[in-house]
Order: sequence, then structure tokens, then C-alpha cells
Amino acid sequence: MRPFKAVTAIAAPLPIAHIDTDQILPARFMKTLTREGLGRRLFNDWRYEAGGGERGNFVLNQPPWRAAEILVARENFGCGSSREHAAWALDDFGFRAIIAPTFGTIFATNCVKNGILPVTLRGAICDTLMATLSAGKNTLVRVDLEECLVTGPDGQTHSFDVREDFRDTLLAGLDDISRTLKYSDALSDFESNRKL
Repeated sequence: MRPFKAVTAIAAPLPIAHIDTDQILPARFMKTLTREGLGRRLFNDWRYEAGGGERGNFVLNQPPWRAAEILVARENFGCGSSREHAAWALDDFGFRAIIAPTFGTIFATNCVKNGILPVTLRGAICDTLMATLSAGKNTLVRVDLEECLVTGPDGQTHSFDVREDFRDTLLAGLDDISRTLKYSDALSDFESNRKL
């Protein structure tokens, strides 16, 4: 997993509340054990017509947001079922950070395990960010995990709190397996001294 220190990137506004994991990645696309290619199905039912053509009015089908790495939404993003595939799809599309007032708890954990930073900002701040981004004149947002600051297109900075274990995991770029392997010597000692 690549470390997350700070990202300055195009941010896409998605002014919708209570986006559940089935809207992020519909269940019918979860028949895979690999993460590759899931980004094509991200928000599938909002991005595509029934026949497969793009819906021109969906934000991720419009320039400059096709290349977005940051998503700004409303409250309760990632609610619903605990499917990790939703985070896989966001990562495969290219998202590094999601900004919203609140997140589904399991979803936020799944994001961190996949290198995506869930940033919690007040609803009014998210609404202001989305309004500025929707104007399309400047769509760059900076998310700095080391400083715990978001800098909007207007230059305004907003501090955020993040769980210490989330912060440490992302700054170091360690997934669960990598974190466990840090203790490989102690694990080997335990195994060799263990009485069966």
C-alpha cells in the first residue's frame, strides 16, 4: 500500500447524502476476488445508462472530474453493508481521499485498509467546497495528513481529526499484513518456543 502524506488533486463534488456501498459498487459486480477493474463499475448505476452509455450529467463523466482523486460528499458516506469491494472500486478508480461530514464506520476502516483517507469535515464546509468545485473554475484541493489540513480551491484551510491508528497506517503505507510482518522476528520466536 502506498503511503499517504499529502495529496493535491482534482476534487469531484457529489452532493448526495447516505450513499451506501451498493450505490458505490452494485452487488452484481462483486463476483471477483481481484480488485483490478472495479473502478469501471464505481457508481455504475449513476454513471451509465441501462444500455451502457455514459450519463453525461454525472460528475465523474465530465471533465475535469474524470481524473478526480478526491471526492467530496454529504453525510453518512459508505453506509450500508460492510463490503470491502466498495473501497476497492474507489481505489481502482484513483481516489486517494473522501471528504464528508460522516462515514459508515466499517466503510471508513475499509478505506484506510486500502490506502484511502476518509476526512471528516463539518457539513457546511463540505457544502461550500462542493459549491466551489461545481463552478469548475478551480477544482484542486489539498489533503495533508501530516498536518491534518484540507486546503480548498479558495485557499481556505480546514483542520480535521483522524484516529491515530488510521493516521499511522496511512502515513506508513502499511496494510494489515505489512503491520503484522513488522513483528516477524517475535512471531518466529514464539513459533519456535511454542510447546505443542
